[in-house]
Amino acid sequence: MTGLWGISFDATPISGVVVEFVKTAKHFADRGVPVVLDLGYDIKADKDAFFRPYQDEAQLLPEWVRLGRIAGVEQIPGYDRDFVAEVLREVVGRGEGTHLLPRIDSIAERLSDLIVAAWEANDIEYVLVENGTLPENITYTKALHLAIEKYGRNRGRYVLWRDHDLMWQSEPSSGKYGVYPYPATPKPPNSPHIHYLALHDQARRKTLEWAPHLRAIDVLPNTFTHRKATIHTGNADFRSDYGIPARAPLIARCTRIIRQKRIDRDLHLLAGIPDAVLFVAGDTTESPDEYRRLVALARQLGVTDRVVFGGWLAPHEDDIGRSTGCKYSVRDLLAHADLVSFLTSFDYESYGNPVGEAIASGVPYVTTRYELYDTVYGSKGFRAPLLTDDLPDEDFIGQVRDLLTDEEERAEMAEHNFRLGERDFGTARDLLDRLVLVPMDEQVRLSVILPVYNEAANLPAVLDSLYHQRGLDRSTYEVVLVDNNSTDNTAEIAKTFAAEHPDLAVHVIPEPEQGVSCARRTGMQFASVRSRGRVNAEERFYLVSADADCRVDEDWLYELFVAMESGKAAIGVCDYYYSAEHFAGRPRLWDAITKTLRCRAVTFALFGGFPDGKGFAVDRDVHDRVGGIEIFYQLQDGRFVNHLSDDWDFGIKVRGSGEDIGYVPRSRVEINPRRVDHAIDEVIAGRAYGSDGIIVMRDIRPQAEGTGADLTEEQARQAWDFSVKDFTPKNTILPVLLTPSLLDDDAVIEFFGPSLAERLGRRIAEIKDEMRMTDFTPIHSYKTPSYRLYFEFADEIFARLRATVGDDIGYPPPLPPCLQDVSPDRFTEFVKYYCEDRESGEAHNYFGNGGVF
Repeated sequence: MTGLWGISFDATPISGVVVEFVKTAKHFADRGVPVVLDLGYDIKADKDAFFRPYQDEAQLLPEWVRLGRIAGVEQIPGYDRDFVAEVLREVVGRGEGTHLLPRIDSIAERLSDLIVAAWEANDIEYVLVENGTLPENITYTKALHLAIEKYGRNRGRYVLWRDHDLMWQSEPSSGKYGVYPYPATPKPPNSPHIHYLALHDQARRKTLEWAPHLRAIDVLPNTFTHRKATIHTGNADFRSDYGIPARAPLIARCTRIIRQKRIDRDLHLLAGIPDAVLFVAGDTTESPDEYRRLVALARQLGVTDRVVFGGWLAPHEDDIGRSTGCKYSVRDLLAHADLVSFLTSFDYESYGNPVGEAIASGVPYVTTRYELYDTVYGSKGFRAPLLTDDLPDEDFIGQVRDLLTDEEERAEMAEHNFRLGERDFGTARDLLDRLVLVPMDEQVRLSVILPVYNEAANLPAVLDSLYHQRGLDRSTYEVVLVDNNSTDNTAEIAKTFAAEHPDLAVHVIPEPEQGVSCARRTGMQFASVRSRGRVNAEERFYLVSADADCRVDEDWLYELFVAMESGKAAIGVCDYYYSAEHFAGRPRLWDAITKTLRCRAVTFALFGGFPDGKGFAVDRDVHDRVGGIEIFYQLQDGRFVNHLSDDWDFGIKVRGSGEDIGYVPRSRVEINPRRVDHAIDEVIAGRAYGSDGIIVMRDIRPQAEGTGADLTEEQARQAWDFSVKDFTPKNTILPVLLTPSLLDDDAVIEFFGPSLAERLGRRIAEIKDEMRMTDFTPIHSYKTPSYRLYFEFADEIFARLRATVGDDIGYPPPLPPCLQDVSPDRFTEFVKYYCEDRESGEAHNYFGNGGVF
């Protein structure tokens, strides 16, 4: 059975790095993947563990982790602890030691062959590297890079490379790893086999500043199981076993006993709280000098009898499964603790796992404001006393003493942090599923994203149409169905379809936040991340949006794919149509619909249009670069709701970034007539999706099927007015507003006419300067200037539409009553006031609020 090989550059049996490895590896183990862990004894020089045989280390880890290491390393001439220490000191720290470079390369080559042999012997399918970039042993890092390429032939992205510490966040003041740009540290290669993981956004940003060539790097925060630690029969004797008085306030310090952790601060804190006990959970043998120093300091401060050096405790069982090596776990300590302490060095910790463990266990904590504390915890609203001086002063000691004596305050603080942690620190399962556990075949070039909510009636036909696409082999595309909290059997239908059609990859994933925008965003992120694991990851890859209530033509996907492959556009926009048979006997309604479609055909051919969720494709790299689908929120009846126009806003972001949008008229989607029939009175009034500026998704299923009655002449005129008012600012003005250079295109000049094109360009520049707008990305930012330009040029634009689409387009709908009485010489001035008045929502209502047809 294929397995996972983990390698930790920490060279200790239990540490925060090892615990995070085990948490991550458990996702693989739960799926039956055997897990092997190399503790890195033969990597790091300062742990005095080089070539030391494993003894009882396995007892500290869950039984499903098997310890392993690279056989034959000790037989490589010149590779030992002294060599690694010399390279770190001379080459990395001082930037010297050029005489060592040939030996480094020679040993790395030998090492790489041994690593490959170990992976082959263990039938390894996945590799997880922990902290391999930190230049403690650049020889081993280079060997890993070589081994990954050798073993990776004909494989996709099978390596997760996670850095818990990097040069700029691990004691940079010491100069141990040199100075920026760290020339001796091997930069991570942009390998088709490696997906890099950073612990937080700041680490990812700094990594890309140092190594901007990386393309596959995501944030995977440390994760904690949120379950409050409690006293139970298995840990009830914890205090008595360690000689801790039952009522004594207990401060827990879970840490390695090394100087950088600053346990001396805890001893000074303890001296100021005479009735408290400090429990230090860590290996006293790792740094004997530091342990002796702390013991002497405790004696000097008179707290020896209130300090318990308890040795290693097992990691949390909830995170890694059963551990047999220790009677008690960290969670058992936290169940009895009143407070968790983390008074670490300023520039040492990159994440601060003990803080996260305290939050997840429902225990209050105290900490220093170390360098990354605000990034990981403080900025998110977690509450705790913070030490800002070198040693605890009277003020800080007083805060801690008060917290220990105020049970109600401790409970309130712990509950606040616990709830916040539940929201902000989920598990890694979702991202891991995207990265590795749901692999993508190397032939896949397109992912079709299908958001669904209670679509059991429509879904079989939609999936069947996706299955029977012509022109493309089914191995070249997949379907990602995003179930948005359906209460019917939508998900079951999709899973059954997938099982019955194994030649088409169909993935069903959930999105708990309600709204088609949220579902589309999740599906695209899912496909984007996984697509970077393909062997041919540098090929152009496309994310394709579809709607579950619409039908795609047989050539829909093929035409999109051909257009994207042959052109430079970042987005390809489909053509949309209604079937005339659904509107038989309703000629006035059908006339209003077809006029809208004819106008769209003309302007889309000129400007490319904007993506609509019913059907568009986007280049994955562009999708990622602009930040993907962005959700805007609005207040409706006192609560936040997500805005419906995510597809349009996404197109605006793409076009605003300088990319092109292309119209693909041969890629066609039939719009479900229920979008018109669900509330014909709202269609007529132009409020199909909202009013007063609030545009939200609604369930648009009609209560009863049927063709319905035709519109009256007055209703048909009203429906057309709202349709064309919604259409014109978006499809004839917005494209040139975002990309004024379009007005230099011969076809666009011919459409507008030279005079109108020139005046439009000049007026756009004036409005941009007046509004100081350079970014029209947010939906309300692009609406206002588009609306203003519409009123100023409506007569001329409609004249051009009549000339190019047909006389039946007619003339602009009547002005709002408030503008009809404005004198011509002040018309432009009052248009500005009207369009800028967002509080009333009048302009939004006038222009139809989200479209009609």
